[in-house]
Amino acid sequence: MSRSDYKPGVFMPIILSGIFVLGFLIGNFYNQGDSSSSILPNSDSRSFNKLNDVMTYIDQEYVDSIERQKLTDKLISYLLQELDPHSYYMSSEEANRMNEPLEGGFDGIGVQFRIQNDTVVVVNPVVGGPSEKLGIRAGDRIVEVDGELMAGNGVTNSKVMKMLKGPRGTKVAVGIRRNRKIDLLDFVITRDRIPITSLDVSYMIDGKTGYIKVARFSRNTGAEFREASLTLLEAGMERLILDLRGNGGGILYSAAQMADEFLADNQLIVYTEGKSRKRENHYATSEGELEGVKVAVLIDESSASASEIIAGAIQDNDRGTIVGRRSFGKGLVQEQSNWPDGSATRLTIARYYTPTGRCIQKPYENGTDAYNEHYLERFKNGELSSADSIPVNDTLKYTTPGGKVVYGGGGIVPDIFVPIDTSGGSRYLTELFYSGQLYDFCFDYADQNRDGLAAYSDAQEFINDFKITEELLNEFVAYGESNGVMKNEEEFMRSLDIIRLRLKAGIARNIWGDPAFYPILNENDPAILKAVIALEEE
Repeated sequence: MSRSDYKPGVFMPIILSGIFVLGFLIGNFYNQGDSSSSILPNSDSRSFNKLNDVMTYIDQEYVDSIERQKLTDKLISYLLQELDPHSYYMSSEEANRMNEPLEGGFDGIGVQFRIQNDTVVVVNPVVGGPSEKLGIRAGDRIVEVDGELMAGNGVTNSKVMKMLKGPRGTKVAVGIRRNRKIDLLDFVITRDRIPITSLDVSYMIDGKTGYIKVARFSRNTGAEFREASLTLLEAGMERLILDLRGNGGGILYSAAQMADEFLADNQLIVYTEGKSRKRENHYATSEGELEGVKVAVLIDESSASASEIIAGAIQDNDRGTIVGRRSFGKGLVQEQSNWPDGSATRLTIARYYTPTGRCIQKPYENGTDAYNEHYLERFKNGELSSADSIPVNDTLKYTTPGGKVVYGGGGIVPDIFVPIDTSGGSRYLTELFYSGQLYDFCFDYADQNRDGLAAYSDAQEFINDFKITEELLNEFVAYGESNGVMKNEEEFMRSLDIIRLRLKAGIARNIWGDPAFYPILNENDPAILKAVIALEEE
C-alpha cells in the first residue's frame, strides 16, 4: 500500500482497539522482568478509570507526541456511533452550526446571498433585518467587507459567513456595488438577531383550501405555525394541506405544539419512554385553533422524527388523512449535553410512541451505513412506485379508535399512496439540475431583468401573466450548452413541461422569494392534487 492509499479514518476502529489492547499487553507481558513497566500508572483498582488511565498512558509513553484532545474527540465520536445512528459527538464549531436551525436564529447582517461569477450577490435581504432597514436591496453586490476585497479572488461561502456573522450589536462595514456602477455605496451595518423561519410558505390554494409547508421544527415553529394558520383562517380556510415532505424533524415539543392545534382537549399526541426515563405523555389542550379544519398531511421518505410525530398523532386519532409515501422511520429521542470546551453530545435517551402505542423507529442493527441507504433499498424494492411493495409487520399491527389499521416498526404508512413522479424525467434534465445550470440561469435572468419584472404589481400578477416563451427557452438551452450541458432533442421534449415550470418558479423565487416559488411549483403536484380531492370528499 502506498502512502497515498492510506486512509486513517478507515482503520480508526482497529487503531483504537489496538491502543487499548497493546497498552495492557505491553505493560503486563513485554517487560515482565521490569516491575516498573509491568502495570499502568495509577492502576490501583480502587481508583482505576480505564479510559482516562489508558489515555494518560498513551500521552506519557507513546513514541511520538500526540494531540490528546483530537484523539479523545475521535474516541468519543466512535463510541457514540456504535450505539445507534442518531447518537453523535459535535465539536464546538459543529455544535454552534447545528444548533442555529433549532434555536431559530443567529446573529448577523440579515441577507440571503449567493456567489455568482466570483462575486457575493444579495438574493434577498431578510425582512425587518438590519440590512433591509439600511436600504440594501436584492441584486446588490457585496464587494468589500471591513476594507477587504470580496470579489474576483476566489471568495467562498464559509469566508463570507465568517466575515458577515458576529455578535449582535457589533458593526461591520460593507462596500456595495449597485446597478453595475463603478462607485461603491458604503454601509455600516449593526449586526442583530436574524430569525431562521421554520415555515417555507403559507397561502390559499383556492377559496377554502390553505397550504402550509414546514421545513423544520425549531423552538419558534409552534408560534410561526399558529400565526400562519390564523392568517389563513381569516382568508376563509376550511381545509388545510400540511406539507411535511423533506422535513427531517427537530424539537419534539414544537411538534406537540403543532399537533395541539388540530386535536381536542386531552387527546394524546405522543409519549416518550426509555430505560432511565419514565413515560412522559404529551396531551392536547383546549386551545387549538384548527380543531374544526379538515387536514391532510403530506409525507415522504425524507419526513422524519418530529414530522412523524405530527403524522402519527393525526393518523392515530382519526383526525385527518396522511398522503404520500412511507416516512423515514426515526423514533429515537436525543438529549443534548453541552461540555465545558463548547463541544456537545446528542445521546439517545428514549423512544417516542404514537397514541396507539406504536414505535415507528426502523431497524438499525445492520449498522449506520445500511441504515442510511434506505432510499436506495426502497427504490430497489419498488416501494416508491407501488403501495403493495411497502413492507409491514403484522406483529406490529395497531388499530385506531375509528377502526383504522396502522403499523409500527419503520415509518408512517400513508392512508393515500402517491408514487414518486418519474414522468418527464430525463438525463438531460438531471444534468441541468445537478450542474446548477437551471438555477444559475434563473438567477442571471432575474438579475438582468429586475426593472422589467418589477413592473408586475406583485407575485400573483407574475404567476398569472408571465409566460415562458420560445425565445426564453432557446436562451436557456444556449446557456446550458455554453456550460457543457448539450441539448438532446428527444429528452428535451420529454422534459419540456418540467423545464417550463422550473424556469418560471426559479425566476419568481429570485424576485419575490418562496411565496411566489411554491405556488408555481405546486400547480400540478400529484400529492397536493390527491390531498385536495381527499379533503373535498370528507
